[in-house]
Amino acid sequence: MPKNKGKGGKNKKRGKNEGVDGEEKRELVFKEDGQEYAQVVRMLGNGRCEATCIDGVKRMCHIRGKMHKKVWISAGDLVLVGLRDYQDDKADIILKYYAEEARLLKAYGELPDTIKLSEGIDDDGDDGLEDLIEFEDEDIDRI
Repeated sequence: MPKNKGKGGKNKKRGKNEGVDGEEKRELVFKEDGQEYAQVVRMLGNGRCEATCIDGVKRMCHIRGKMHKKVWISAGDLVLVGLRDYQDDKADIILKYYAEEARLLKAYGELPDTIKLSEGIDDDGDDGLEDLIEFEDEDIDRI
């Protein structure tokens, strides 16, 4: 039987599990000229998504190759997009902000108060669903 000459198998490609959800400490990146903050509305597939930028324009965004299949982006995530000079309705996703970074951006005043950040599970363990549905005793008795 031939010996395996590769550098590892499936687990090598996945990489090491460092930090919580892959969140390593990094410096907070602010927007520059030609860039804008955006919130992902929905994923479209093939490395594309639809995002609403802070300036109010809905743009079709393309996930850059360095992030493709390495940084998972979902609806509600806050991202930094690079605007295109020749296409105003399209942009490129440069960076995904983690939840803590998004909270810091909002605290620094970079994001307007109208932006609703998708919060994860709270420290007390509930995910906030109890606040959305209210049951009254009268409704339950009629059933």
